[in-house]
Amino acid sequence: MTNKKASSASRQIGEPNASETVGPIVSDAAKTADAASRRNFIKGGGIMLAGGAIAGSQVSIARGANAFGSDTIKIGLVGCGGRGTGAAIQALNTSGGDVKLVAMADIFEDQVQGAYRGIKGKHEDKVDCDDAKFVGLDAYKKVLETDADLVILATPPGFRPIMFEAAVNAGKHVFMEKPVATDAPGIRRVLAANEIAKEKGLAVQVGLQRHHEFRYKECIERLQDGAIGDFIMARAYWNGGGVWVRPRKPEQTELEYQMRNWYYFTWLCGDHIDEQHIHNLDVINWVMGGHPVECQGQGGREVRTGKDNGEIFDHHMVEYTYGDSEYGKGVKMLSQCRHIRNCWNSVSEHLHGTKGYCDISAAKIYKPNGDLAWESDAEEVRQKGWQQEHHDLFSALRRGEVPNEGDYGAHSTMTAIMGRMATYGGKVVKWDEAINSDILLADTDAMTSFDSEAPVKPDEDGYYPVAVPGETKTV
Repeated sequence: MTNKKASSASRQIGEPNASETVGPIVSDAAKTADAASRRNFIKGGGIMLAGGAIAGSQVSIARGANAFGSDTIKIGLVGCGGRGTGAAIQALNTSGGDVKLVAMADIFEDQVQGAYRGIKGKHEDKVDCDDAKFVGLDAYKKVLETDADLVILATPPGFRPIMFEAAVNAGKHVFMEKPVATDAPGIRRVLAANEIAKEKGLAVQVGLQRHHEFRYKECIERLQDGAIGDFIMARAYWNGGGVWVRPRKPEQTELEYQMRNWYYFTWLCGDHIDEQHIHNLDVINWVMGGHPVECQGQGGREVRTGKDNGEIFDHHMVEYTYGDSEYGKGVKMLSQCRHIRNCWNSVSEHLHGTKGYCDISAAKIYKPNGDLAWESDAEEVRQKGWQQEHHDLFSALRRGEVPNEGDYGAHSTMTAIMGRMATYGGKVVKWDEAINSDILLADTDAMTSFDSEAPVKPDEDGYYPVAVPGETKTV
C-alpha cells in the first residue's frame, strides 16, 4: 500500500482553510444583488429545488446558486443540557462568516438559563436570544417559528424523531445528536423525514463525529483499500463506569422525574447500547460499508439494580453478523458495552483480516506477526471530532453544499436498537424484522405537560419493569 498520510495530516483539525470559506472578491453592488438568493439558500433551498429536482443534482444546484459565503448563519438550540451547550459553542467557534445563536429551548428553565450563561461566557457577541428563550414540552416549536437557519437538536433521543420531522417541515438545516431514535417506529419516521430533507435541499448532520476525524477517515480508507486483506471479524467496545443519577424530588410528577433521569429509561435513552455504544457500532458499519443483517446477544443488570436505575441494563454483549460484501463474507462483530465500576474499560474498535489486524480507534495497522505496519501521524484527539464536525458542516453550507448524514445516522442507531432487542429478548433478531417492528416505546406526540401519563410506571415498591430475556417481546 502507498502511504497517503503525509500531505493532508496537517489540516484535519482546527479552522477550515480560507480557500474553503472565502469566495472571490466581488463588488458591493454584486454583494447586494446576491443577498436575497443567499438568504433563500440558508432558509433551506426550497426555491432552488422547485420543479422536482432529483436528489443527485442537489449539490450542483446549490453550488450554482449563491452560497451564502460570509452571510450570518442564525442557529437555534433545542436541548440545553451539556451536549447541547457544547454543540452550540462549537457551532459558534466556526469561521468564514458570522454565526449567531438566536433562539434556545428546553423543557426545563434551569437548563435554558445554565446553557445561556455557558454559551455567552464563550461567545458573548454571538448570542442574541434574550427574547427567544423558550421553556416547555412545546418549546422546540417556538424555535422553529424564528428566523433560525439551522437548528441543533440535542434533547434526549426519544424526542428526536418528532423534532427532526418538525424541523424539516419548517425548512431548517439540522444538526442532530446521536442516537436519532430509541425504537423502530422512530427510525422509520427519521428516514421518512430525511427523504423530505433531501427533496428540500436541507443539510442534515448527525453527531457521529468519528466520521469527521482525520485519523479515522485515513485508517478506514486504508482498510477498505485492502491493507489487511479480506475482513474476518470485528470487535467494538464501550466499557466504562456509567453516568449520573438524579434523585427524585417530592414535587416532581412521574413524567418529569423520568425526563430528569432520562438516561435510565429506554423510551428516552434507548439504553446505553444506543446512547453511547452507537459510536463504536457506527464505525464498524462504516468500515463494512453497511449495517448487519442479524444479531443475537445477552445482557442484564448486575450492579445497577436500584429504584433510581430505571429500567435499562448495565451490560450488553452482542454478536452481529454482516452480509456478504466486497470486504468479506458473513463477517462477525463482537460488541460489548458495560456500565460497571472497577472493571476493564475500553472505548475502541478493532478489525481482523486475512493479512493482519487493525486498532481502528488508535489508527494502527499490524502485520499478522504483530509488527506495526502503519500508524497515522495526525495529531488529533477524539474530542476534536466534536469541533471538526461543525467546521465541516458550516464550511460546506458556505460553499453551497448540503451534506446529508441522516440515513447512515438512522441505520447505525437501528443497529444499536437491534442489539438491544436481542439482549432484552434473548432471541436472534434479523434486520428486516427489527426495523419493521411496530413496538413504540412512547407516544411523544401526546405529551403536552409534565402531568401527561408516563410511558412506564414503577410498581408499589418503586421499582420499574425490567426486560426478562426469553419472556420479553422486543420485535
